[in-house]
Amino acid sequence: MWIVILIVVIIAAGILAGLLADAPGRREIAGLTFSEVDFENLRDGTYIGEYKGTKSHLRDTKVEVMVSGGDISEVKIIKGAVDKEGKPAKLTGDKSISDLFENVIKSQTLQVDVISGATLTSKTHLKALENAIQQAQEK
Repeated sequence: MWIVILIVVIIAAGILAGLLADAPGRREIAGLTFSEVDFENLRDGTYIGEYKGTKSHLRDTKVEVMVSGGDISEVKIIKGAVDKEGKPAKLTGDKSISDLFENVIKSQTLQVDVISGATLTSKTHLKALENAIQQAQEK
């Protein structure tokens, strides 16, 4: 009986230590803000955007954005919420970051609803997308 209790306490302590260690990175991501990005007149090409945390690198992301005819034609996740085959991983509610990116492209804004239960992951991917789109706007 005492062994089971000891194992549960050790597991709980490990989880708590992990949460405390990740807290600064979580706060940093929660405070991310997004610039007004003009989706009009984007230069055709392929652009890489990334988000790198300063407090934690658990949620660092990198995306590749393809612009064709002045519009975003494809967004590919290079690093972030992907499975072992490199396909967008299913998050909560059977949604993926690809669903989030589709909403961005449809609405032509970064001010979209994040995936419930994956708020921090959504925000880091949106920040990487913002960085790529800003490159497509540069003259």
